[in-house]
Amino acid sequence: MPSRDVTVAVLGATGAVGEQILRNLEERSFPIRELRLLASARSAGKKVRFKGKEVEVQEATPEAFEGVDIALFSAGGGVSEKFAPEAVKRGAVVIDNTNAFRMNPEVPLIVPEVNGDQISQHKGIIANPNCSTIQMVVALKPLVEHFGLERVIVSTYQAVSGSGTRAMEELADQSRAALEGKEGPRNIMPVGKLTKHYPIAFNVLPQCDVAQENGFTLEEMKMVRETNKIFGDDTIGVTATCVRVPVMRGHSESIYVELKKEFELSEVRDALRNGKGIILQDDIASQEYPMPLDVVGRDEVFVGRVRKDTIHPRGLNLWVVCDNLLKGAATNAVQIAEKVATQVGQ
Repeated sequence: MPSRDVTVAVLGATGAVGEQILRNLEERSFPIRELRLLASARSAGKKVRFKGKEVEVQEATPEAFEGVDIALFSAGGGVSEKFAPEAVKRGAVVIDNTNAFRMNPEVPLIVPEVNGDQISQHKGIIANPNCSTIQMVVALKPLVEHFGLERVIVSTYQAVSGSGTRAMEELADQSRAALEGKEGPRNIMPVGKLTKHYPIAFNVLPQCDVAQENGFTLEEMKMVRETNKIFGDDTIGVTATCVRVPVMRGHSESIYVELKKEFELSEVRDALRNGKGIILQDDIASQEYPMPLDVVGRDEVFVGRVRKDTIHPRGLNLWVVCDNLLKGAATNAVQIAEKVATQVGQ
């Protein structure tokens, strides 16, 4: 526990992840002396309930971070780039949930169950990885430790909440319209800032971010680069296909890995069962496996459909599901903050 309660700022407090961060801070009894809720000018003045009291949202300004010990950012990369240096300049430790600093070599990229020992290496900013990366590396950590890892091929089935509250509303509106034989609004998916928008209701979109020059999307390349950085091993071959599906909340991933050692499935299951933050739910004969509807509200990473590849002697297949707004974002950030809080005042 920290030597004293701390002053915490949440930037992006009115967004989907920001709301979950506040819920986590409350549920986990985070040691808060003062809570500052920050957002854009258009959200300033709104009231948010925290521990039974209403807290007014303030406009984010550099001065708003005066006296802040820990600042949790979840308001977009451009906002983080603007305000994170200002917060650090005023003595805060920033835990950033955007892509702004993840690949900066000066910034630790942290999943506490995987590389939490690197938190103390921060220079004012700690990056929270991409939601899809977080759940994958938690599931892979025991395999890395016991068998070593050569290659990863992952296909994601990502919920629309990964694109924010408006995307969730659009899925609901499109679904109602489609069931009535009408066409619903198309303003968000697959990427709001692009010119073309497609329906996500009763559809699957093989794009979760903007395209890169190599034909992959930014979301896919995040998974590649972040996985290598988190494990500290650029020799691990990672390739990803990221797909948006008409699910409100909870990302799923089909992961194929090639390990460095041959294995027995019983050894793999034991390693996963004992892995930090993992719940093994793996009995296909009894139709027991993780599904998004069942993991919403849970902080753990769920793993199932564990099976040996039929061709490669060291190939292994996994199905991994996680609440993308919790462990995939808010919970991971708050877990980092808990460890940072123990160092405040020392």
